[in-house]
Amino acid sequence: MQIDVKEYLFSLPSKVNPDALTGLESLFHFEIENSGNYTIVLANGKLDISEGLTGDPKCTVKTSAESFGKLISGDLNPMFAMMSGKLKISNPGEMLKYAKIFGLM
Repeated sequence: MQIDVKEYLFSLPSKVNPDALTGLESLFHFEIENSGNYTIVLANGKLDISEGLTGDPKCTVKTSAESFGKLISGDLNPMFAMMSGKLKISNPGEMLKYAKIFGLM
């Protein structure tokens, strides 16, 4: 099953409990091959997504649309994806804090 990365990312604000975002602040860039670039901002108890890369990210995630879909569906282990080069994360510690919010764990 092919996941529409853009549709998935833009649906995140409606899936995340606002209480889970209280006190969290971060900025992520998602560079998804064959799907586009996205900026996710977590601030003031909100999660905002926009197309394109804006701001200074605390973490950049690079992967293909196919690998992203497999990560979301649980068909690809995030650690294996990183070790095999299918997933590049500039700041793994920051990603670990937010992986559940993004549906990556």
